Amino acid sequence: MFAYQLYSSRNFPPLDATCKMLTAAGIMDTEGYGGLYADEASLATTAAALKGARIAMKTGHFGLSQIEDTPDWALKVAKTLGMERLYVPHIAAEDRPSDAAGWRAFGARLEKAFAPIRAAGYGTGWHNHDFEFKALPDGSIPQASILTGGPSLEVELDVAWVVRGGADPIAWIKQYAGRITAAHVKDIAPAGENANEDGWSDVGHGTVDWAGIMAALRAVGCKHFVLEHDNPSDHVRFATRSIAAAKAL
Repeated sequence: MFAYQLYSSRNFPPLDATCKMLTAAGIMDTEGYGGLYADEASLATTAAALKGARIAMKTGHFGLSQIEDTPDWALKVAKTLGMERLYVPHIAAEDRPSDAAGWRAFGARLEKAFAPIRAAGYGTGWHNHDFEFKALPDGSIPQASILTGGPSLEVELDVAWVVRGGADPIAWIKQYAGRITAAHVKDIAPAGENANEDGWSDVGHGTVDWAGIMAALRAVGCKHFVLEHDNPSDHVRFATRSIAAAKAL
């Protein structure tokens, strides 16, 4: 079953209408992001929207500070919304280490921050962008260093960002087969196209080899497949075309 990263619809409020649009399209699961549960009011709004559309939220993105500084809140969010897995999705450019040791320490920091959440029975991990796959001056690859420093971290592999980072997603899927529990299913437009959407594409209408990659992900037991577009000009078009293409994979 495919889920939908609600960040894709952040520019198309209200949330309750988005959730009903998704169920009408045949999408019955979602992935949250930090702004949907920043406080009690937003958590209540999100819970009501999910309940009203009878749609699930099995995974969620959380800012590092939400996990590190307020783990009890993260646990409350996960329990309230019925999540199974929590992922930290990003680190600001100014906070990124410049060598392997720094990225290993960051992985260890994630490992420590997630400890009480893992202890409560939830899956926990890291979601990548492109910068983790670009070699540093010391020759190291940040993604590998993060996962070495945090040996319990699961991986939510954002495949299109792996491609944009210049790496081979299937090679990474094989290398970390036992740790990839979720994947972002998103696509890249042909060069020069969709500039108004930051070069992204609806799933199945771009250049990513989703047939081969989906087979590789299924072969390693990936549990969650999350449709995403970072900047769609029309989220209804994105959702409906992408779920149709994804179901054919």
